[in-house]
Amino acid sequence: MKKNNIGYLLREGIRGVFLHGFMSFAAVCVTVACLIIMGSFSLILLNLHEMIIDLEKENEVMVYIDETYTTAKAKSVGSQINLISNVHEAKFISREQALQDFVEEQNDATLFDGIGADTLRDRYVVTMDDNSLIRETVERIESVEGVAEVVAHYEISNGFQTVQNVLNIASMVIIAVLFVVSLFIISNTVKLAMYSRSEEIGIMKVVGATNSFIRLPFIVEGFILGFLGAVIAFFLQWGLYDFLAVKITQIDTLQLISIVPFMDVVEFVAVAYAVTGFVVGVFGSLLSIRKFLKV
Repeated sequence: MKKNNIGYLLREGIRGVFLHGFMSFAAVCVTVACLIIMGSFSLILLNLHEMIIDLEKENEVMVYIDETYTTAKAKSVGSQINLISNVHEAKFISREQALQDFVEEQNDATLFDGIGADTLRDRYVVTMDDNSLIRETVERIESVEGVAEVVAHYEISNGFQTVQNVLNIASMVIIAVLFVVSLFIISNTVKLAMYSRSEEIGIMKVVGATNSFIRLPFIVEGFILGFLGAVIAFFLQWGLYDFLAVKITQIDTLQLISIVPFMDVVEFVAVAYAVTGFVVGVFGSLLSIRKFLKV
């Protein structure tokens, strides 16, 4: 294709955006709405994923040290535990501290009259990076010399993993469905705009224009509409996300909900919106014009 023809077709694509202003506006609005819905679901699922990861780190494993070990020797065991892969932190709790914690929890010191710290064992509270590897990690901790007993709540870990797997599947299904719906809606929106140009397309076919020659202006038009919708949706999503994050922070006085800062995912969201806008705009136009090329 000659350069002057390409220039003409590109100009026609740009002109088409302004020539059918209302339909172009409608297509951009539909793109923005679909992207914000898709982006909002994705960001909600992302925050739920991060909250589950934080909760997993609070799933503690109790490691009891041999009662014959002195405090100094018990602390040396901790350095070996911390060297084990997947161990996030091994926090040492002495016998005295353990007894004090029991008294504070019961809020009644008389319950522990006559009980000395020497009846308890030094221990470590261990948290892990990946709770799906808890069994393997516990086995390695049990093999450390000086470890007398390890108490791990596998059912809690399995529960977290189940929730995480469900979220992963749900996120993929929801995003895929929303993407298909977006493509369908935008394709039909663009198709409405093309009804007014069906006669023009028919004339071009009659005079011998190739399908690729006819398609290019519509591809350019779809690209511009998709990209414009993606840019608008990105900044609206940014503002909406920050607004809701501030409101949730104000309401959540106990800080039970942790919100991922938008700046931590800004690059990912920008790329995802740009790619989705391009695919939806271009392929939406291609799907719409296919019918009109059968003249």
